[in-house]
Amino acid sequence: MQDTSHNSSGLTDRFFGWIRKRFASDHSALTPRRGPRDHVIILDGTASTLKRGEETNAGLTFRLLQAHGQASLYYEAGIQWRDWKSTHEVVLGRGINRQICRAYGYLASRYRPGDRIFLVGFSRGAYAVRSLAGVIDQVGLLQAQHATERNIRQIYRLYRYAPSGTSAQAFSRQFCHDQAPIEMIGVWDTVKALGLRLPLLWRFRLQSHTFHNHELGDSIRRGFHALAHDETRMAFAPVLWSCRPEWSGKVEQVWFRGAHGDIGGMIGPTPKARALSNIPLKWMLEKLNQSGVDLPEGWRDEIHCDQDAPSVGTWQGFGKLFLFRRKRVVGQESSESLHESLNQRLQRVPKDRFGGASVFFTKG
Repeated sequence: MQDTSHNSSGLTDRFFGWIRKRFASDHSALTPRRGPRDHVIILDGTASTLKRGEETNAGLTFRLLQAHGQASLYYEAGIQWRDWKSTHEVVLGRGINRQICRAYGYLASRYRPGDRIFLVGFSRGAYAVRSLAGVIDQVGLLQAQHATERNIRQIYRLYRYAPSGTSAQAFSRQFCHDQAPIEMIGVWDTVKALGLRLPLLWRFRLQSHTFHNHELGDSIRRGFHALAHDETRMAFAPVLWSCRPEWSGKVEQVWFRGAHGDIGGMIGPTPKARALSNIPLKWMLEKLNQSGVDLPEGWRDEIHCDQDAPSVGTWQGFGKLFLFRRKRVVGQESSESLHESLNQRLQRVPKDRFGGASVFFTKG
């Protein structure tokens, strides 16, 4: 009988050699030596897509960074409505914990000391990246050699049940980086991860999501939040940051003209609204650029903005199903301000045509 052990061993070696070569890119932990990298994690909103012409602001940010090719990028769309069987997932906001773990795994397997972390999200994806930051801030970021599925599940359990306990501290000391600062979190109109606040349904999911920490922790240096001034659907109630007095980072929460879809760029069958959505898109890209993310030369010239462009509004499509409505309250946090474009429009447009809103303030 012919001995095939040597051939089998050689085939195995070649296979795993190919695997190592295949994944040993500049963005991978398998690369023996490389310089500092920027890691940009982008989590999009429900029913988002990267289909050309239908991208949200999160998707367009990914496209821009992908074309430039300088950063390590991770993009994931939100929960997708596939058919009526998947309606309960969309309504109840299921899947966010798995989404956070996947993004965490990508980052942990690639991050090295000296790299920089940027987290970007829209809608429920915004809530997800804020919670991802909470995992890193409260428990830690696994070192690449320890970023196994088992350890990722364990660190998420610790985050969920006892992030400040002795077990979490011991686990972090053994397997995590000493420090993994987050340079910036940039989010468009954060809404709660527990799903749409439909009568009775959302209450069944409330308890399973109370552990998420979406505030700005000590390891986070900057937070930027674009908010929809004209959104009225209670299902899309915004989740603002409330900063502790001792927190030393920089935070801006800025209100823009438009509804939830306008701010996040989910404009659907209203292509003329793109010029309005581009205002918070350009603002966020400026913040990324100012925070150190390298963007392609001339990117500003490609983004046309118009503060008088039509709005997607709150009644199109499934928007008609949301009967519980209330005007958003502006000015609850000292970090809030009105974007210049909104302030200018508020001064020009009669009050009764603008939802009864009043002028707040604008930071210099």
